[in-house]
Amino acid sequence: MAEGAPQYIILFDGVCNLCTGSVQFILKRDKKKKFFFGSLQGQTGQDYRRKFQLPANTINSFMLIEGEKLYTRSTAALRMARHLGGGWSLLYAFTIVPRFIRDAVYDLIARNRYRWFGQKEACWLPTPELRSRFLE
Repeated sequence: MAEGAPQYIILFDGVCNLCTGSVQFILKRDKKKKFFFGSLQGQTGQDYRRKFQLPANTINSFMLIEGEKLYTRSTAALRMARHLGGGWSLLYAFTIVPRFIRDAVYDLIARNRYRWFGQKEACWLPTPELRSRFLE
């Protein structure tokens, strides 16, 4: 990783209300500004999909990139909570639950996220104050 490159990058579905709500949740609590973001539909998402050889239709997953390592689904969410710090890091204890169980719950929510939480016509755009945290 190049010097000055973001340590933690979160890739998210930019048209999903749950996903953009999660990004806003993280932004509000990330006091040390550790996390940077890119939508899976945008250039950053496309670049990382190619880098990690993911299918082009991979918009169904929350992804966390730590340095040169990619984490997806429940593991990505739990690692993000750990790095967010404070009481949120306690959620990392759920990694003791077998991944196939965690990911089954994750997949249930992911499959139904548009129906349960809604969908935007276009990707959510950050405010000018937050734009520096987005990699597009």
